[in-house]
Amino acid sequence: MLKDEIILREAEELRDYTTELRRTFHRIAETSNHEFRTSARIQEELNTLGIPFVKVPGTGLIGIIDTGKPGLHLALRTDIDALPVPENECNLAKERVVRSETPETTCHACGHDAHMAMCLTAGRILNSHKDELEGIIYLCFEEGEENNTGWPAMLKELEKYAIDAVWGIHVWSAMDSGTLCVQPGPRMAGMSWVQPHFHGRGGHGSRPDLSINPTICAANYLVNAATAMTQKITAGETVTCGFTSLKGGVVGNVIPDDCKVLGTFRFFNMEEGKKAVRLVSDIAEHTAAMYGCTVDELPDLDEIIPPTVNDPYIAGILEDAFGKMLPEGTVVSHEPWYATETFANYLMKYPGAFMHLGIRNKELGSGAEHHNTFFDVDESVLPTGVECTVRFVTAMIEKGLKK
Repeated sequence: MLKDEIILREAEELRDYTTELRRTFHRIAETSNHEFRTSARIQEELNTLGIPFVKVPGTGLIGIIDTGKPGLHLALRTDIDALPVPENECNLAKERVVRSETPETTCHACGHDAHMAMCLTAGRILNSHKDELEGIIYLCFEEGEENNTGWPAMLKELEKYAIDAVWGIHVWSAMDSGTLCVQPGPRMAGMSWVQPHFHGRGGHGSRPDLSINPTICAANYLVNAATAMTQKITAGETVTCGFTSLKGGVVGNVIPDDCKVLGTFRFFNMEEGKKAVRLVSDIAEHTAAMYGCTVDELPDLDEIIPPTVNDPYIAGILEDAFGKMLPEGTVVSHEPWYATETFANYLMKYPGAFMHLGIRNKELGSGAEHHNTFFDVDESVLPTGVECTVRFVTAMIEKGLKK
């Protein structure tokens, strides 16, 4: 079995390799479903490492490390897309070490560049030691994480390989560099879009009595929905409702034909999330009826993204393994993150764990919120992510799945 001291040594020896990979991916940042150069660069690296791969419809890939021995089938998943967000030449403290080639329009403002680099380096170590391992390891590069489009094709492809357990990492600017969290239970929120579209009858602003004003309807919907959320959600459960937009007319003397409300729900309990969706849908329909409007584009229960929930057995194994391998104080507990991750869909299908890796470094300036023009990654933490990814594989081989 691959020993901890070897994992630590090789991850450190490959620090420059991992860092340069991260910077390469950062430069060629591409938005969801357009990760063509990114996918090509991953393929190039897998070929160099001698790791065969299959293409997933779109730009996704699965690298396959077959030890030639029976054992668990383990999927290591990473995301590959960037964001349509401009990138400042500086982070919160100084000029950044690498910048997107398209800083006006696109950048890696969430850390997926770091995720790809850590996954490839872990794959390099695992592949070079596959004679000491068992089973098959799959390196899963998922397109379109940010717009929630790539995971169905990836999960469909993985059905061919009888996956036993899954692993993923997300860097997080809310945690200090040098810390990580892989605790059991909910780690990231589930989500549902809220975008009811109210339809009325437009007219001149001087005679509202001759029109059916969808703006008034939408405004009252906001009040009704916000009030109901404080009264109907189970005490002790968390469901946040962030209304972000009310889009109706464009001038002050014209009543529009329609008006749309935008927002999202976030939650850590799937059943409570479904309750919230049903609640706001009912409120939208009843509010529309009150004002003589109609409404469509209500949230769909089948389109809810579930919360990311770590398997207690696997997370417990990893907390113990990481705590023994890494310096004291590295493994910490932390409150869940209210952002949403498509990795939740993998954990709905397979047992596994999702780790948060801290990147907040005040001196470096890497503490900006994700999806922010000042967001940056503390590259010093990359070997830790590599070490934990490899250790996930060896821990699962050692302990096996819970019977």
